[in-house]
Amino acid sequence: MTHRPQIRIPATYMRGGTSKGVFFRLQDLPETAQVPGAARDALLLRVIGSPDPYGKQIDGMGGATSSTSKTVILSKASRPDHDVDYLFGQVSIDKVFVDWSGNCGNLSAAVGSFAISSGLVDASRIPRNGMATVRIWQANIGKTIIAQVPITDGAVQETGDFELDGVTFPAAEVQLEFMDPAADEEGAGGSMFPTGNLVDDLEVPADVAPSGTLKVTMINAGIPTIFVNAEDVGYTGTELQDAINGDAKALAKFETIRAHGAVRMGLIKHIDEAANRQHTPKVAFVARPADYVSSSGKRVAAADIDLLVRALSMGKLHHAMMGTAAVAIGTAAAIPGTLVNLAAGGHLRTAVRFGHPSGTLRVGAEASQSQSGEWSVTKAIMSRSARVLMEGWVRVPGDAFRGAIPPASKSDSI
Repeated sequence: MTHRPQIRIPATYMRGGTSKGVFFRLQDLPETAQVPGAARDALLLRVIGSPDPYGKQIDGMGGATSSTSKTVILSKASRPDHDVDYLFGQVSIDKVFVDWSGNCGNLSAAVGSFAISSGLVDASRIPRNGMATVRIWQANIGKTIIAQVPITDGAVQETGDFELDGVTFPAAEVQLEFMDPAADEEGAGGSMFPTGNLVDDLEVPADVAPSGTLKVTMINAGIPTIFVNAEDVGYTGTELQDAINGDAKALAKFETIRAHGAVRMGLIKHIDEAANRQHTPKVAFVARPADYVSSSGKRVAAADIDLLVRALSMGKLHHAMMGTAAVAIGTAAAIPGTLVNLAAGGHLRTAVRFGHPSGTLRVGAEASQSQSGEWSVTKAIMSRSARVLMEGWVRVPGDAFRGAIPPASKSDSI
């Protein structure tokens, strides 16, 4: 019986923020996967272990959640005043699909350190000790991210005492600045509020809202996001994952809101197209502060937060908060009149601390309004952490993707 042996591809498995993913240098991918298309998607699906009808991704590197079914491809910067190009692929767990429509804010925290360690950043830009400023071009959405990566003795520092709710162990702090985070053409024409309104009445089926409409704030910042009031969809904002992810009707309700909101935002033309755009937009529900116990058993006091936020990613309630959604939260909180701002007390603010299922997170945003009434945001800022979990080669069957033959030096087997 003939067979194709496995091939091996240089790869690094990293945690960034509250996500994990497989990182590649573009130059290390098989030739046919170095360009966008079916071969690249097939390769990444096989690496992660999708599609998996069992929903476990046992035969791949994925962890069977949206937070752990991720891939990153980095290359030398194609634009001036940048160090590296960063492309993110969200791999579906149970479908033959890789979503390239948005960024991952959590894995953004690992991009700078991977770029430095992989030789993608000019050595002259890396101090012996101190902070290395890595200028990242986020290719999915056409935006700049600035990462401040700690360096000790000329190498990336990964260990430290910075604690991040949703991550068990402390690590070194990485500060991220998402520059001009309002979405471009991919995010409905570049307008922060695609309908021109801070709050809209979104038409939805009666089983979602008996009145047929739902108050929403739809914003393009960090990632296209639809915010609803928790009480309007039957929740308090203190829910943990099991309260939502174990309820098929609840998940269907949020997916319906997401699909109708995507049409209203101009991201798709018909609600049926939402199934092929799973990564964006996100949907989240907000509420005023309240006491609750996080998923780790940590008590979160209402007095210590400005509002509550729960967000869904790839059809499930996220265990903490997506980094890009945190940018959307910080931006919306800074603009008086949005549902996020109202849940936070309705005050003009430059930073907000919100409660999520794993604890709390602080994010800042600098927003301003023009004389014509248009809102803009210059940047959003938050801190995450990142570290290498494993490095070496990832292996896939040689016939896993059509025509993708790696360089001879990388196809050998041990």
